[in-house]
This record gives sequence, structure tokens and C-alpha cells, in this order.
Amino acid sequence: MESPPWVLMVVLLGTLGVIHLVQAQGQQGFISLDCGLPATERSPYDEPKTGLRFSSDENFIQSGKTGQVRANPGEYLKPYETLRYFPDGFRNCYNLNVEKGRKHLVRAWFIYGNYDGLGINPKFDLYLGPNPWTTIDLQIRVNGTRAEILHIPTSNSLQICLVKTGTTTPLISSLEIRPMGNGTYITKSGSLNLFARIYLKDSDTYIRYPSDIYDRLWTSYFMKEWTQISTTHEGSSSNIYVPPKGVLATAATPTNSTAPLTIEWSSSNVNDQYYLYVHFAEIQELQTNSTREFNVVWDGETSDPIVPAKYKIDTLFRRLPSTCKGGECSLELRRTNRSTLPPLLNALEIYTVTEFPQSETNETDVVAVQNIKAAYRISKISWQGDPCVPQQFMWDRLNCSNTDMSTPPRITYLNLSSSGITGTIAAAIQNLTQLEILDLSNNNFTGEVPAFLGNMESLVFINISWNDLNGSIPQALRRKGLDLFNQGNPRLCLSGSCLPPKPKPFPVVIVASVASVAIIIIAVLILVFVFRKKKPSTVGALQGPPSISPAVNVTYDNSSVSSIQSSKRRFTYSEVTNMTNNFQRVVGEGGFGIVYHGTLNGYEQVAVKVLSQSSTQGYKQFKAEVDLLMRVHHANLVSLVGYCGEGNHLALIYEFVPNGDLRQHLSGKGGRSIINWGIRLRIALEAALGLEYLHSGCIPAMIHRDVKTTNILLDEQFKAKLADFGLSRSFPVGGESHVSTMIAGTPGYLDPEYYRTSRLTEKSDVYSFGIVLLEMITNEPVIDQARTKTHITQWVGFELNSGDISSIMDPNLHGEYDSRSAWRALELAMSCANPSSTRRPSMSRVVVKLKECLVSENSRRNISRGTDSQSSGEVSMVIDTGMFPKAR
Repeated sequence: MESPPWVLMVVLLGTLGVIHLVQAQGQQGFISLDCGLPATERSPYDEPKTGLRFSSDENFIQSGKTGQVRANPGEYLKPYETLRYFPDGFRNCYNLNVEKGRKHLVRAWFIYGNYDGLGINPKFDLYLGPNPWTTIDLQIRVNGTRAEILHIPTSNSLQICLVKTGTTTPLISSLEIRPMGNGTYITKSGSLNLFARIYLKDSDTYIRYPSDIYDRLWTSYFMKEWTQISTTHEGSSSNIYVPPKGVLATAATPTNSTAPLTIEWSSSNVNDQYYLYVHFAEIQELQTNSTREFNVVWDGETSDPIVPAKYKIDTLFRRLPSTCKGGECSLELRRTNRSTLPPLLNALEIYTVTEFPQSETNETDVVAVQNIKAAYRISKISWQGDPCVPQQFMWDRLNCSNTDMSTPPRITYLNLSSSGITGTIAAAIQNLTQLEILDLSNNNFTGEVPAFLGNMESLVFINISWNDLNGSIPQALRRKGLDLFNQGNPRLCLSGSCLPPKPKPFPVVIVASVASVAIIIIAVLILVFVFRKKKPSTVGALQGPPSISPAVNVTYDNSSVSSIQSSKRRFTYSEVTNMTNNFQRVVGEGGFGIVYHGTLNGYEQVAVKVLSQSSTQGYKQFKAEVDLLMRVHHANLVSLVGYCGEGNHLALIYEFVPNGDLRQHLSGKGGRSIINWGIRLRIALEAALGLEYLHSGCIPAMIHRDVKTTNILLDEQFKAKLADFGLSRSFPVGGESHVSTMIAGTPGYLDPEYYRTSRLTEKSDVYSFGIVLLEMITNEPVIDQARTKTHITQWVGFELNSGDISSIMDPNLHGEYDSRSAWRALELAMSCANPSSTRRPSMSRVVVKLKECLVSENSRRNISRGTDSQSSGEVSMVIDTGMFPKAR
């Protein structure tokens, strides 16, 4: 049987309600933070008016500076007179311990109060975990505002983040968390964002704790068409919502006894979904022949007739949310034909549904990385909030699995290289059970290499080079499929026993020592002689990465790729023929041959790059690409599945990226869609992250040398992956700042400084990336002989003289972009393409700047979609949801 749309809550409190009442009155589970209060001052303290116990927020956030309101000091309660502001970073987050699975009231207060003397009210975004919650606009709410939501945390940690979206500085005055009663405010989905919570009284007072055991804040509201009624009778709340007794003491009825009691409001977002909670109690002494009975009408649904209980509040609510036609909302209480008295209303709560679709990172991974952060005392501003999502705020030097929004991301890559870390390798690392790549190189780690690293089944790459580790390498780390790099640890034993030999009595010790030294010297001389005569054919997994130089001249024979040591699968030429259906479908042309579509295991799509027999440089590029793809693992680089090295038949098999290349989606050629500005910025960021990994995450560092739009591939979700590493070169590790090499690359993208000097640095990739970014902005050819300014940098530089960015932006965007993000991206592209390499930013800096652009564009898109809750909160009933409790 289908449940009725309206539900009247008449369940008595009982034992459970009493327990909740006692707990709430004792503030159990309450978190009350006075943001900006120095911990050296009296903390915690009891706020005199409410009795709430407030503490400093210093232990709940690692960043920000403190300030105090200057405008109207003493007007507000003590917790709202101090504030914390965040001039640094783009996302600053509080981390709070809560009870997983229980509904909580989350409330944050914001008041500028001209704390900095600049008179510039800020505007910024507020996030709950990885999801946008609301926009805080103190340029509109100049006297301060609050945000409040009823939310069920999906983990025992609740993260509330302030995100910078423009030039102003985010701030927060107070943060309050209150656990709610079980079974209250149940929704079909989503959380409940407070729209209004009112009690009907003709005054300017408010009610909160201790009158309300959950510390809900009730604002008084009254209209001239109503008549005020009140009582001094001590009533009771008869349901689990437990409205405060102050709400019970007053009510409103329409002055015209035959008219309905109507409350109306409007919203600019016609798609807002509402939940209403209507509270009423009979607080008048009725005559024997008097009757009060009414229906509640909302969204075309009429409740059953209601006779309010005497001195006992009941709550009426809907099981499902409703929208308002055209954004115009109206709630009516209509007297029935049998009623002799008008309808009555004590209080009303209105909430809008806020969906949080992005799942938080897997809780076990979050706890693990937080423990790692604590163990190594990492205090980066960028290491706040959810580690993986949203992607523009992903912790730097960390990567995660890319799944749908409903699946919690997993951490797959952790790079702590060159972080100045001391101590042992933290045991918390083993709790990152999906970790594939771990780089701990160039630190000061001591102690033994833990065996648990070898037991982490997902790990395929570990770099512990250049530390001070000792002992022997555990047997578990010698498993097949795991690449371990450990050079630069002089006290680390590579094989055999690490126990020192037993001491021998003199003179045997001296004789043995002299003999040992002589043997060692002879052995070293023999090895030097042999290695000069013959290059070793294999490199052990424990001795460093395989060395495959693209400059080595070789012949095609049956042993042409015998030196490749990898966990990747080696295929026969017959298998390559079968997987490509005899090379039936060509999907492109790579650095050394044709690329074919293939199918592996009957379902897995792959791309097969086959070396052309006529290619003179092909084998060098083949070996270079194998060298790089064998030892790099990153979400924004194409991944190698395997290779073929059978006689003259050489092929690379790597993941198939089905959405073509970036160039196609800028031009719309081949039936490809033209991507919007927000997606372009995300693609640029992801490509930059791939390059940053090559420059900073690889040892030795790698230079791509052929960054261009056709080498940026896009998967089903338009996630960017750098491809074609045939021209890539290792960056020197011996202290030099460049390598000298034959000129290679694509005209137009080629670094002019590298072209003149043959000196290759990572800034050569930065130049090429700048050209790619200019293509994404303008959709202009890199070189166009028909233009007066043939090269794209010259053309953009000439157009910039007009000061009108619309003449530069791709006309296919039809003006749909945030001008601030467009200008920032353009400035970044031109700085990357600076003729002087010393004036170009690093790829790490490029990543930071692109994140800023993406934040700005996302803010514009949210506003255009009507998700700015401050603008949608304008109501005709003039409910001030930004009201601050005054000190009076």
C-alpha cells in the first residue's frame, strides 16, 4: 500500500528521546569553534548568553591567519567577533571528527567587519568534503551571513573547505556541528540546506540553545495580516523533532477568520526541491462549541483534516520533496467547513535539497595518507581536504583512480621525493592497498626497508634511491612485476647476508684483509676491462631502471629487444596479427610507424604501433618509447600493455584512447565535438600534470620533446593522456642543467632557444605546452602563412594590443567563458612560450596556475546554473537567513 504524502508526527519521545535530550543538553557531540581565537587565550570558554562551550579552532586547521572585527565591535556574541582568514592557497579546510552515518547540523558563520581596514567584502565558495555546498557572498550580505545544512557524513571525518574563487580573501567567524536525533529530517536523497526556520511571533528575538536541545536557531517572523496569540502554559513537544518550548508559547492566526493562513516565498532557481516541517499546537482555551480544524495545502497536495493537540506540538511533513511552479512557493493552512476558528501555526522549517554527487576518497586511504602526513609533518596548504577530489584540488604529488562520481576514488600514486623527510618508512603506507607507484627517493630515510612493501600487491614501482637505509632487501621485494630502484643507499645490502664476518685473531686478520683488498682490486680491474669491451645485456631490477638509449645504432635481429626487462607482456608477431585482425583498422600514425586498432582477450581495446620497415630512425624511437613507458606510471600518460620484438617485427601495444586527439576536438574534424572552455582547461591541467610527472616524478627526469595537440589523447570522459614518447630523452642527474642533443620536434612547437643552441632542458617542453595552450585558447593554426603574423605567438601578441580578449578567443566558444580565467590562461600561455627559457615557469607552477583558471571558470558555471544559494535565497517573506545573534 502506498504511503500517504503527508505524515503527522505524533510519536511520543519515550526512552530514546529522553536519552537524546540529556545528551544534547550536556552538549555531547557538539563542536563549537571560535575561529581566529588564539589558543593561548582562555579556551575553551562558556558563552554567557547561550552557555555553549566554544574552543579555539587552531587544532582543526593548519592554515590561515587570525583577525578581529573592527566595525561595530561588541555588537555580536563573542564567538563571532574573531575570525580566521586565508590569504594563501585556494582550498583551506577544517577537519572534524564526527559520527559516521548520523545526521548532523553543520553551521558556519561569516562576518567581515572590516577586519583588515580595506573595506572590501569577500566572495568565495564553501565546500562540504569534495562537493560544492554554497557561495558566501559578503558583498551582498554586508552585515554577515551563515550557512546551515543537515547532513549525514559518509565517514568519521567531516571536511569543511573555503575555496577562493576570485581576488578576495575567504574568511570564517565560527563553525558549529550538532548531532541530531535518529529518525529526524529523513530525505529520499541528498542533504537539507536551510532556507528558513521561523517561529511566529511579533518581535525581533531568536531562540536557540539551551531552549533548543539541538541548537537550531529559530528566527521570529510575523505579518500584519495575522493575529498574535500566546500562552504561559508549560506545554510539551510530543515528537522526535523536539521543537523548543518557546516555539510552543506563541502562534499566529489570520485576522480574517475565514481566510487561509498563507506563507509565500520565491526562488530564482525553479528546480529547487523543498522539504517542509510544519509545527503546531493548540494554545488557546476553546469554548465548548468551538472547533479548530484545518488542512495544509502545499504543491497541490492537501493533508487530512488536522485538529491541533492542546499544549502539545505535533509536526506535519512530506515524505518526498516538492518544487514550486515558476519558483513561486505558497503554503496555505485552510479551515475546514466544520471549523469555527481560523487555522493556527506555531513554527515552520523550510529546507532545499542539496545533492552531493561526488563520493569522498576511500576512507581507509584517507586515514592512511593523513597518518603519513602526520608522521612526516607535511604542512603543505595543498594537502588539505579530500586528497583526490575534486580533481583541480587533488593533493600535489599524488594521483588517484579515475572512476565515476559514485565510486570512492583510490590513491594509486604517491611521490614524496625530495621532501626533506627523516625517520623510517611509515607503516601507514601499507594501508594504501591500491597504491601502484611509490617514490620515496632523495630524502633522509633511515632504518630497514620494510617487508610490507613487497606484500602490497598493487605496487609495480618503488623508488627508495638516495636515502640512508640499511639492512638487506626483503625477499618479498624481489617478486616478479615489481620494479625497485635503490641506488644511493651505501648501507643497504643488495643480496646475501648483511651480517659482519666474525673477527679473526692477529695476524690472521691482517693477512686476510690484505688478501681481500688485493682480490677486490683485481676483480674491479677485470670488471672495468670487461664492461669497456662489452655492454651488459641485462640490468637487474634491483640495480636501477633498464637503460635503452635512443641513440644506439643496432641491427634488426632476433635479439634486438632482448635487453628489455619488464613486467609488461611480450607478444609474438602472430599474436599482434591476430589482435589487429591482420592490421585491418588504421587509427593513426605515430613517431615510427602506423597505429592500428586491436582487441586483446576478446574485449580489451588496445592500440598497436608497428615499426615501419622503411623507417631509418624508427628503431631509436621504438627503444626510447619502450624505455620511458616501461618505467613511468601516471594517469595522464598512455600506459603500455606490452610489446613485440620478434625479428624485424617491432611493435608497441598500449591502451586504446577512443576519443581521438585534442586537435580534432578543437577543429571539430572527423565528426568530433567541439569542447567547451571548462573542458579545455581541465584537459590542459591534466596534460600539465603528465608533463610535471615526467619532469619531477621520474628519476632520471624525462623531457618529452614533442608536446603538441595531436599527442594529447582523450578517453571516454575526455581525460587527457600524453602520448608518443619516441623522441623523449632522460634529463641529466649529475648536476648539469641541460643535455646536448640533435634537434628533434615539430615545427611551430619547437623551442627556439633549443633550436639555436641544441641545449635541451625541461623548459623546452614548457615552451611546447605554451603553444598547445595558445591553440586551445584561439583554435588558430600554429603556423599560418596566410597570416601577416605567421606564428601563433606573434599573432596573439599583435592581437593583445587591442586589449580585447574576444578577438583572440576561439569563436566556437560563442563567448561562453569566464573572462578572468581566459585572461589568466592567456597570460600563462604567453609566459610559457617566452623566447627565453629562464623566464618560463616550471610545469609545477603551470599546474598551480591552471588550477586557478579552472576554479574561476567553475565558479562562473555554477552561478550560470543558478546554484548560487545566496541569490536563490531571496524570499518575498523577507526571512533574513544571514541574521547574527546579537550580544544584547
